[in-house]
Order: sequence, then C-alpha cells, then structure tokens
Amino acid sequence: MGKAADSSETIAEVEARGAKRLALMIAVFAMLLSLAELSGSNAEQDALKYNIDAANLWAFFQAKTIRKAQLENASELLALEGTSPATRAVRQAQIEKWQATIARYDSEPDKQEGRKELIARAQAAEAARDHVLAVDNMFDYSSAALQLAIVLASASVVLSVAFLAWIAGGLGGVGLVFAGLGWWAPTLLPI
Repeated sequence: MGKAADSSETIAEVEARGAKRLALMIAVFAMLLSLAELSGSNAEQDALKYNIDAANLWAFFQAKTIRKAQLENASELLALEGTSPATRAVRQAQIEKWQATIARYDSEPDKQEGRKELIARAQAAEAARDHVLAVDNMFDYSSAALQLAIVLASASVVLSVAFLAWIAGGLGGVGLVFAGLGWWAPTLLPI
C-alpha cells in the first residue's frame, strides 16, 4: 500500500511540475507578445510618419512643377510679344530671370528643394515607409501566433491535454521567428 501512495504522489508532483512549466511558458509568451505588440505599434507609427513625409514631398514636387510650367509659359509669351527696342532689353532681362528660377526649380542641391532632389527624397521616404510596413507585418504575425500559443497553453493546463501544450509551444516558436524577422530581417519573406 505504501508503494501505491508513493506513486500517486509522484504523479501529482509530475503534474505540478508540468503545470509550472506551462505557466512559465505562458509567461514567456506573454512577455514576447508585449514586446512584439510594442515593436509593431512603433513600426506602425513610423510608417504613418514616412507616408506623410512622402505625400508632403510629392505635393511640394507638384507645386514646383506647376510653378515651373507657369514661368515657362510666361517666358514664352513675353518673348513672343513685339515691343520697341527699349522695352525689349527689359523683357529679355525678365525672361532670363525667370529662366534662372526655372532652372532652380528643376535642381536646387544646396537646399534639397529642386524637383530632382524632391523626387529622390520622396522615393526615400516611400522606401522607408515600405520597410517599416514590412516590420509591422512581421510583428502582426508574431502577435497572432503568440496569442494563439497563450490560449492553447492555458487550455492545456485547464484540460490537462498535453497535445495542446505541444501545439502551443510550436506556435510560440513561430511567433518568436516572426518577431525575430521583424527585428532583424523584415523583408526576408515576401508576405
């Protein structure tokens, strides 16, 4: 009878040890989930910022293009008007001034506000936005996998079903992989 009591205590100890391990696994998954959620939220805010920057730069580019077209049209009209030789010199000076402004609208490297520079800056902002959107996607997948892992691990404790714990561990691993991709290689997978 003594051996039976000892074996039941051993089973109870094993079950308690398993429950503690599952509780620790749930705590680790919850910690990883909070980090993934925080990182994903930061990436989402960065994506919004870069998207606004790109939109503003493209609007600035568009404004420069419209100004350039207006000055080109005004220069052409002024050149076509017949005038006396005295006013022709004044008109030619104005046309040359407008032509200098047109050239400045095309490229202004010192201020980075010419059309060529604005295109490069807008494309860089779009590339940065796309990168952080990839980061956000990886953290979204990580969060989903970790949430499912926590639910299944909790169900495993309540129902005493070891199979659910194994699935939870696998999903936690998947969540960890996606979090790692979000931190170090967000564009590795084309998803």
